[in-house]
Amino acid sequence: MLFGVLSLMSFQLVDSIFIGQLGRDPLAALGFTVPMQQLIIGLQVGLGIATTAIISRTLGAGDETRAERLGGLVVFIGGGMVLLLVGLLWLSRYPILKLLGAEPGLMPLISTYWIPWLGAAWLGAMAYFGYSVCRSHGDTRLPGYMMVATSLVNIALDPLYIFVFDWGLPGAALATMTSFTVGILGVYPKLLKRGWLRFDLSALALGPAVRQLGGIMAPAMMSQLMPPLAASLATALVAGFGTAAVAAWGLGTRLEFFSIVVVLALTMSMPPMIGRFLGSGDIDRIRKLVRIAVRFVVIWQLAIGLVWLALSGFVSDLFTADASVTTVLHSYLVRVPLSYCGLGVCMLMVSVCNALGLSMRALLVSVLRLFLCYLPCLWIGSQIGGIEGLLSGALVGNLAAGTQAYLFYRQGMVKLRTAVAEPA
Repeated sequence: MLFGVLSLMSFQLVDSIFIGQLGRDPLAALGFTVPMQQLIIGLQVGLGIATTAIISRTLGAGDETRAERLGGLVVFIGGGMVLLLVGLLWLSRYPILKLLGAEPGLMPLISTYWIPWLGAAWLGAMAYFGYSVCRSHGDTRLPGYMMVATSLVNIALDPLYIFVFDWGLPGAALATMTSFTVGILGVYPKLLKRGWLRFDLSALALGPAVRQLGGIMAPAMMSQLMPPLAASLATALVAGFGTAAVAAWGLGTRLEFFSIVVVLALTMSMPPMIGRFLGSGDIDRIRKLVRIAVRFVVIWQLAIGLVWLALSGFVSDLFTADASVTTVLHSYLVRVPLSYCGLGVCMLMVSVCNALGLSMRALLVSVLRLFLCYLPCLWIGSQIGGIEGLLSGALVGNLAAGTQAYLFYRQGMVKLRTAVAEPA
């Protein structure tokens, strides 16, 4: 699973490198899509969390037929919800981009990119729902293999579509569409062959099933939707410093996704283990597991931050030849990655709280991270030191968020231990 997530992040980095060769405006156009991309990902991840939790519990209860029908329900509901979202984003693209601070001259370029990009987003969501059904049945290999395969296809097609066919920025999105189609063709036939998807939903008792999904999905989705909202506000704040700042911020965000790949893998792999321990009432093993994971994340992400610091000059020149973008990106790399340990701990605590059934606590952690720690620090930093102050604010905000997230998790564990002990 780790290699699958790593490969997905790698192709996004390769995308950025190729798009960077097209100039500042394509990079800025890419930067303005980041908040919308996070919005779509938030929706699909929220449903994915509910899928893994409910189907795995149903299988544990021995009701395989219901688990298979729940898989079909997830694919049906998820596909419809994401399709509706991408349609709304397309219809409201101009007001959204204006709110984000996009310059009028960028609008035509962004519009030509958004058509294939939104298509790729829907295909990616459908592939993700298939992967979630696989994980809920205990199979992490197939999703991992398919993520690697789709990433390799994307990396191979990027230069062909962007430069050889001369499709430019839209070519990058078309390459992603092609690669996600490969993923869908790889995972869904396997799911159907194994009998993990059934679409005879009339026998499922749809009302209770949808309520069961919604009970977990709604708080988890709200938790996942906080980052894109914050990213939109952050992008609008960065846009006040010009197109070069937006381009560099977009690149930095993609580097961030790549840098936290190990944390993302942990957030996917730990919930099933925590669920089993919780089911057996073994709270001590949960605490030990989380403690080890937190220590690992802090050490690992600090090491990643130091690597970016050491390579900041080289990486800035690699991604773009535009001097103004390079300057801002260099400032980003010497500051923000040092705070990825705090960001990683916060992400891990949200995942752990959801797995423990503390979905409202997970939502609270996400809200406080973004609206009490991250965004205020960005604004204060920008007022004090301009774009460099804003980047320093991101560093402080992420570290503060990690600290408060861990404290909230510990409070939740105290209450959970009491609740588990009472029936005994």
